[in-house]
Amino acid sequence: MKVVQVNCVFDRRLTDPEALLERYTTLTGWSEALLAAGADHVAVVQRFSRGARLTRNDVDYVFVDDGGPGRPPPWRWSTPAAHAVATLTPDVVHVNGLDFPMQVRKVRSVLPCASALVVQSHAGGGMVGRAPATRLLGRVARSVVDAFLFAAGEHADSARRAGLIAPRQLTYIVMPASTTFRPVSRGAAREASGIAGAPAVLWVGRLTARKDPLTVLDGFERSLPHLPEATLTMIYGTDELLPDVRRRIDASIALRGRVRLVGEVPHKRMPMYFSAADVFVVGSHREGSGYSLMEACACGLIPAVTDIPTFRLLTADGELGALWRPGDAVDCGRALIQLGAHDLAQRRAHVEHHFARELSWTAVGRRALDIYADVLKNRRQRMVRDTQPARF
Repeated sequence: MKVVQVNCVFDRRLTDPEALLERYTTLTGWSEALLAAGADHVAVVQRFSRGARLTRNDVDYVFVDDGGPGRPPPWRWSTPAAHAVATLTPDVVHVNGLDFPMQVRKVRSVLPCASALVVQSHAGGGMVGRAPATRLLGRVARSVVDAFLFAAGEHADSARRAGLIAPRQLTYIVMPASTTFRPVSRGAAREASGIAGAPAVLWVGRLTARKDPLTVLDGFERSLPHLPEATLTMIYGTDELLPDVRRRIDASIALRGRVRLVGEVPHKRMPMYFSAADVFVVGSHREGSGYSLMEACACGLIPAVTDIPTFRLLTADGELGALWRPGDAVDCGRALIQLGAHDLAQRRAHVEHHFARELSWTAVGRRALDIYADVLKNRRQRMVRDTQPARF
């Protein structure tokens, strides 16, 4: 099977193709996982600020300059990108994102009838309420799409209610990403990260209302009478709510000696922090992919995360750890107390095993290739039916 992945978005600050590939690890990881799963050929068509071609780990990358912005509006299409896809003669074309309906229509218009076209959502369940223009154009474009891929069934239901997907159109569930992170020696990790405590709880995420760090702090405080040796380490890349977080910690005698604000950590050092901690906590009200949770699970960190669709999928409906209601500090505290009462070393091993079996790039590649095969079979069966003469 020949697969072409299409990526319409790029950061204009990245002026070198190799630098883009270093940054866009999901793009490269998905492509390489398809090859490892048995695809005959995988290529990527990437909109970019200049034209270029290169091959990396047996994946062909075609960079196309169409003179457009890094994030094109939903009504724009790129003829050069579409023709680059067609010249690769794919069996399956995979377009990243629901935000480019006119690009999807343009790609379909230059493909042979036998080629299948799938579109993957990289957003959470709330994405369909944001952009009326995208929803309107999405309804126009949906007729040319053979299937849509989502991280969770609830995300597909949301898109269907918005009219982006026809009532009987095919949808599939697959995680849009994974990670190459693996656990490191716990002793070395604790020494390098400075993490201590039992349990050692770790937060990784932006300090924004959507991630809800204040509820997490409230929940952690509620757990401390039951977990007298617990600590909370907070790593964050953006700090919109940092003043509020600091005030909340300073106002609590219990939190002052237990919460450490680390700030931003280089991504390559994150396995040290994940491997040093025991429990991963985050208060997200919605998520598209849950990258930090995936990375945490890859290193064996036990999740105490909100009960939202993406996290239910990543945690096997909470079986790997504990789920709690978004915005509910009492339930957050309950989840932390529940996990603190278990054999954490045994549960860490269970999380690592589950990740390798269900969430690794190997698992994602196999699942994606199975989906492509099913979509291609359905498309070609429809072609046969459509060409059969009518019976009277």
